Amino acid sequence: MKIDEFVSTNEPEAGGDTFQLENGKLLDVALDGSVIAKAGSMIAYDGDISFEGKSSAEGGITGFLKEKATGEGTPVMEATGSGHLYLADQEKKIQILDLDAGQSISVNGTDVLAFESSVDYEIRTVESIAGFSAGGMTNVFLEGPGSVAITTHGEPLVLRPPVRTDPGATVAWSGTTPGSHVDSAFSNMIGQSSEETYQLEFTGSEGFVVVQPYEERAPQQ
Repeated sequence: MKIDEFVSTNEPEAGGDTFQLENGKLLDVALDGSVIAKAGSMIAYDGDISFEGKSSAEGGITGFLKEKATGEGTPVMEATGSGHLYLADQEKKIQILDLDAGQSISVNGTDVLAFESSVDYEIRTVESIAGFSAGGMTNVFLEGPGSVAITTHGEPLVLRPPVRTDPGATVAWSGTTPGSHVDSAFSNMIGQSSEETYQLEFTGSEGFVVVQPYEERAPQQ
């Protein structure tokens, strides 16, 4: 491939949306104001953009990416200004969700890449999954209007309740709330303790659940 062809093929594409995918693993934020993003996800930017770390418990972002084992908050950042901000997270696939006013989704804290400042958010912990991690699962409840970018290992699968899922493979849910289910058959079958023993149980017939073809491992205690 000639140099000119390489450059033209891989240059950012022009677009009018605030959140736009340059490819499946790279998010282009056309910034004119502020956006909240996962700390360490910035790979490049142009224009006049400043960054401020967010890790204070008093700031409302307390457990946004809480460490499951220690309960310590992992910093996130607020990017403010105008220009283009390019974000990525360990080559994970990026999904852009456009939430209307009143629409909401709860996302695993490690799977939130960025969201617009117009989106309301609240930290929630699914404490019932004690077998998965000491502090349960830390999720971010996001409510529109605005765009949200989440990440998945590979292509996501969307399921309708009733369904049970492995906590480590569960990315997000909307319109439903999980309970916990313990299935000792897994440990009996394998002959030793298994993370699959502890499951999220979504009942009813409303909403949806997003899973990925990958299991996040709980930190070693």
